Amino acid sequence: MKLQPDQSDVQTITGYGPGWVGVGGEKITHNVVIGSRGERFAWAAGFDALGVADFEALAQLQVEVVIFGSGPRIRFPHPAWVAPLAMRRIGIETMDTAAACRTYNILAQEGREVAVALLLETAP
Repeated sequence: MKLQPDQSDVQTITGYGPGWVGVGGEKITHNVVIGSRGERFAWAAGFDALGVADFEALAQLQVEVVIFGSGPRIRFPHPAWVAPLAMRRIGIETMDTAAACRTYNILAQEGREVAVALLLETAP
């Protein structure tokens, strides 16, 4: 039996590395939100600058789950920051940025309404 790769119209991450992520043919070098419904926008100045307003912007997407890629290592957001997501019953998962890219692709390919918020910092 011949197998064909799944065809999908969702926005996927095609590559990533220290300080960048690829979406289609574009290389993005700033912190970014990518959504399975085509959303894409610049996001947050960095982990130390995060606050409630940054996560409120994610809550406005009204997705099932947000994946937070916190950079080259796992750093958890303050509970007060993610309150806008909790109030809308939107799940949030925190992982390093590389794992967040892979997880986002899997969920997006499954047809889930998902967004990934990526901090594209390089390791010190």
